[in-house]
Amino acid sequence: MLQAEGAFRLAILTTGGTIDKTYDETDGSLRNVRSVLDEILSNLRLVDLAIHHVPVMSKDSLDMTDVDRKRVMDSVRAQLGSHDAVVVIHGTDTLSATGEKLAQELQDLKIPVVLTGAFRPFEFRDTDALQNVTESLIAARLLPAGVFAVMHGRALPFPGVVKHRGRGTFVHSTS
Repeated sequence: MLQAEGAFRLAILTTGGTIDKTYDETDGSLRNVRSVLDEILSNLRLVDLAIHHVPVMSKDSLDMTDVDRKRVMDSVRAQLGSHDAVVVIHGTDTLSATGEKLAQELQDLKIPVVLTGAFRPFEFRDTDALQNVTESLIAARLLPAGVFAVMHGRALPFPGVVKHRGRGTFVHSTS
């Protein structure tokens, strides 16, 4: 649903995941400490786009619980009436579980809800984070109402989206 006048209103919810992992030099670990969304967006020229950043949590998706997924769902639901689309930045390990829950619980969507993430942290040279966030921004403007996983040049509608570790991307479970 494109707006005829004014900026496209986009809510971006951040939950952590690989995309947000930052390197801690003191112990050599990768951790979810903060969102890198503002840094990613600062590299893009975003015309007629009003972004509302909603930090939901900063967690590795493997550590997400059903309570966390409900929190994501409630956060998405809270943005539906005041935005033209919602993007959820999520860890790839359990992105499918969250997408399935959103598709099941939010049956009467009038806008697109896009889930994306990265297989490699934004801080890494060979990251897919910038590509996936950029694709999600355009997909949010172009997709019909529904829940989608967007990354690696594809927009896959839920239900049935799964992570394919061998191919290093997401596919439909029938693929």
